[in-house]
Amino acid sequence: MSVEQQGAQGIAAIKADLTRRVAAIEWRGGPARLAGEVDQIRRLAKAHGMLPALVVAQQLERAVARGDHGPIVHGWLAMLSEAISSERQDAAASDTFAAACQVRFAA
Repeated sequence: MSVEQQGAQGIAAIKADLTRRVAAIEWRGGPARLAGEVDQIRRLAKAHGMLPALVVAQQLERAVARGDHGPIVHGWLAMLSEAISSERQDAAASDTFAAACQVRFAA
């Protein structure tokens, strides 16, 4: 197996792990619990250079800190899942997701 194939498999495994983590979040579980779970996802995204997921997680953390709760948090989590599964993980994709968050959630 080539280094490139190993790298692709590694990223796929990381994406799968992050996707599972997002799906397991109980968005009605309260801000403290939500913040902790999103922080873990943000840290992993940062460690693996997943810039779109990083930017959405940061904005989600800000939304929770300012008091967003309920169904809007569910929308943020859906956007985070989209960012994780994005084929592009570069700065341009990150900017696109940041703009989408601004429009969608008026953050």
